[in-house]
Amino acid sequence: MTGQAEHVEVEDCQNGISIDLFLHLTLIPAVLITIVLSFFQRRAKALAIDHKLPFLQGRFGIVVPLDTISSLSNRWSYGFAFGAVSYSVLLLFSERYIPFTVPPWARAVVYLVGALEVGLVNFPFFACLSTPFRTTGAMLGIIYTLCWLIITVWDTFTCPGGKILGKYQKIIVQWPCILSLVFLLGRFVSMGVKDVRIHLQLEQEDPDELTEQHQVQHVKRLLRKTSAHSKPLSLFQSKVYKWDPFFKFPNRIIGTAIISLVGLYTMTLADYSLSSMAFGQVDRWKNTLKHMVTSCNQTEALGAMIPQLEEFINVARKTWLATTIFASLNSVAYTFHVLVCYRKHLKRLWRGEKGFLPEKFHNPRSAASVASIARYSGWQIAFTLWGYLMVHFVHFLVALLLVYVIVIPIQHGKALTMLSNLGILILTISLVIAMVILQIVLVQIFFLQDKLSPTDKHKPLALNNRKAFHCFNYFFFFYNVIMGISNCIMRLLISIVLGTWLVSRIDRTIMQRGYETMDAGYSTWIGMIFADHYHNNPVMVCFCQVLVSTAVEKHTVSAYSAFNNTPSECLVNSRARRHWALLYTLLRNPHLILHRKHHLSSLVTSHVSSSPQSDTVARAWVMASQSQSQQALSVHLSANTVTQTPD
Repeated sequence: MTGQAEHVEVEDCQNGISIDLFLHLTLIPAVLITIVLSFFQRRAKALAIDHKLPFLQGRFGIVVPLDTISSLSNRWSYGFAFGAVSYSVLLLFSERYIPFTVPPWARAVVYLVGALEVGLVNFPFFACLSTPFRTTGAMLGIIYTLCWLIITVWDTFTCPGGKILGKYQKIIVQWPCILSLVFLLGRFVSMGVKDVRIHLQLEQEDPDELTEQHQVQHVKRLLRKTSAHSKPLSLFQSKVYKWDPFFKFPNRIIGTAIISLVGLYTMTLADYSLSSMAFGQVDRWKNTLKHMVTSCNQTEALGAMIPQLEEFINVARKTWLATTIFASLNSVAYTFHVLVCYRKHLKRLWRGEKGFLPEKFHNPRSAASVASIARYSGWQIAFTLWGYLMVHFVHFLVALLLVYVIVIPIQHGKALTMLSNLGILILTISLVIAMVILQIVLVQIFFLQDKLSPTDKHKPLALNNRKAFHCFNYFFFFYNVIMGISNCIMRLLISIVLGTWLVSRIDRTIMQRGYETMDAGYSTWIGMIFADHYHNNPVMVCFCQVLVSTAVEKHTVSAYSAFNNTPSECLVNSRARRHWALLYTLLRNPHLILHRKHHLSSLVTSHVSSSPQSDTVARAWVMASQSQSQQALSVHLSANTVTQTPD
């Protein structure tokens, strides 16, 4: 009765506010905020409308919500913005999002329109953070975030109950969203205060540079000689994670990780509540079946099944709830491990290492790599959430197997039988493994030739005692057929379990070698890290920044002033430098080859067949006059530069 009264109370709670309706109504202020920010944004190129309406002065440009490629500023602000919109994304997939009934064939179109609406409603959170007009963005962001925070807090604490998690359902589900909104509100206030201080000249504006300070420090570390006696790594640093102060994750990766964690939290709550409801329904069916068996006086066999069914339901309930915790922790660990793999793979690409990738992915297509950036975040979140369910199911099956193999026999007083069966299983597996090891040991001792050198670690791959080896191979053939069947089954089971276990690991393929391109998730991961590698390589970006700083403001002091780009006298006057300058000049101006020596015309006419030098000049004259391909010219000039000394 108490549960029924509480359920009725939850249903009858009315506070005059509907988050679903508020989501639709905020579409109007979101559009107005976008128009205001677009008005301040000027277009880089003039359009036809600018000639017809010159008073616009190039206004109403494109408002960029966030830079997902090269921006490293406001990373945690964007991450909490993703956390603030997580509830809206989850609400999009619920039936409550559509306030009216639609036919089944129109649901796909409605969800597409709904996704665009949710994106537009949450657009001000990101646009106000990324706009260069800080004061305007801060004011609009404060107003918009404050409205969402007030409505969310009011709805959460006035009607906290729900049908699934009880009277505190909204508080349990909504606290990550509320925390994210509070952080965003503080961030917008901080932005406004900072911009006011800059206008009052109480604080200096950050320099507009291509790179961040950590990228400069990374390049300096590469140029610095490594210490011979480096500090030994701790166990956590060597096995789990080594902190790198000169590496920063982009806002796309941080936002993806935060939404994945919030989604895992929500998915775990839904899993727990729905499984409790499901097992409760199973208990009711069990009681009904038990009552029918008792009242109808059924057979003893059917009556004997009732205790076994009760035992199975009890074991399944406890096993499912226990594995919920382990599956959640496993998925959270995967989320952080993907961050570790992202940094590790990207740093390997920076060093020019591609050996850790399949050969087919060494040179991905440019279009596929750029499209992977757009796909990665959504796919990573989907892989994480669906992977949690699959990992949970695998954990449940393994735990259920262990309970019925070990725990249940002990509870029923059949420990000796269990140990006997378990010993036979372990002995069988041990014999199979021992026979595999025995074959290797026999080959190592009797059928390989001795080491070529005492310092060699292994014997050479050269047969010895060939006749005995043929006999050994013949007799073990029949046993290996039997052993191969069991290994084939084990291979299939391990592949299924491991593939299901790693389905949420988008950074690792679950396909066999040669079929990696069929793994769309792994292909997205490879394309994404290659795009980040080409756009955010610290060495390349720092070099571009040095060129820009030198060309635009030669005397401006920036973070790159620490690089001493003035070449030394010995470098300027070195012979290798002059050779390189000569080669580059001749490559760009092939007609200058004819002016490198005195009296070239006499050499060409009178000594064309008498000396190797004249033959070289003649060939250069023909190549320059006929404008042959650049590749052939470069090969000839390389040989010419080696054989001749510059003037």
